[in-house]
Amino acid sequence: MVGHRAGRVSVSLDNQTCHLRLTHTRRDRGVRVDTVAVLLEAPQRLTLSRLELVPPGDEDVVVHVEWSGISTGTERLLWSGTMPPFPGMGYPLVPGYESVGRIVAAGPRAGREVGERVFVPGAKCFGAVRGLFGGAASRLVLPGARTVRMDERLGADGVLLALAATAQHAIAPPSGVAQMPPDLVVGHGVLGRLLARLVIAAGAPAPVVWEKNPARFDGARGYQVLDPDADARRDYRCICDVSGDSGILDTLVQRLAPGGEIVLAGFYHAPLSFTFPPAFMREARLRIAAEFKEPDLDTVRGHLARGRLSLAGLVTHRCDASAAEEAYRTAFSDPACLKMVLDWSNMQ
Repeated sequence: MVGHRAGRVSVSLDNQTCHLRLTHTRRDRGVRVDTVAVLLEAPQRLTLSRLELVPPGDEDVVVHVEWSGISTGTERLLWSGTMPPFPGMGYPLVPGYESVGRIVAAGPRAGREVGERVFVPGAKCFGAVRGLFGGAASRLVLPGARTVRMDERLGADGVLLALAATAQHAIAPPSGVAQMPPDLVVGHGVLGRLLARLVIAAGAPAPVVWEKNPARFDGARGYQVLDPDADARRDYRCICDVSGDSGILDTLVQRLAPGGEIVLAGFYHAPLSFTFPPAFMREARLRIAAEFKEPDLDTVRGHLARGRLSLAGLVTHRCDASAAEEAYRTAFSDPACLKMVLDWSNMQ
């Protein structure tokens, strides 16, 4: 229990109910509230560490995290030390931007209620320790406005909301640009599967999905998975690449129809280049899809609510957060692991 003193924001933990109670008094001084977090001290040096959290304010909520996902894109680069220069980059850091938890305390202007289950896209609440993106911890403090209410029925699958919104952002054209859903998706990992499912959810024809690893051929829902060498088509109108392969552009240009578009929706740690004449002959277009926006998340939630989209079958591995180091290594080395989820229930 964190004790209450006059003139402070008091946060106390009831060991029987695991509920935090936030008492708002004077805000000029704070109390110490801590958490257990995944800490990347340096590339490939991962530990669980107890860190002090910033005191919650009137617009903040305190979330007890139930599950957090491990990203095999950006988090793999942070773990391996191959992440290109990035704003706020540096070690030590707390990774994670795919967390689901229960609100156990809410400030009077937080806009959220105690007891709500929410998705948390990361937090910056660890003081001097960087949060990149700060979601892999047992307890988080963040503005209520940054949390997303979620359907209770999603459970641990809710960690996929950010990835689904990222996939939707890759599909959605920029303002003023005609809609051209991908008819080829490159990569049958979680992001590639979500892309294919979202294309179908939007009512567009099912895309073809390329995958070179036979271990990842299974799991298609209403679309075809092919090895690129088994696909003779060279008339794709829109190719969405989520492979992260920096050397793939020449291959993709050769498969485009005239006027076709390549969407780069992965994250690439090495420079990309392509041979100009084939792209010139096709008048190829290149688009980069970055972070998702709120409308992307709204679209995903709408598809889920209407039963057009399912997140089932994408979380393949779960691990107690106490074994985080092993979980991260499995997530990054086992091709059968589509999505690893850390369970924080024993760490509160």
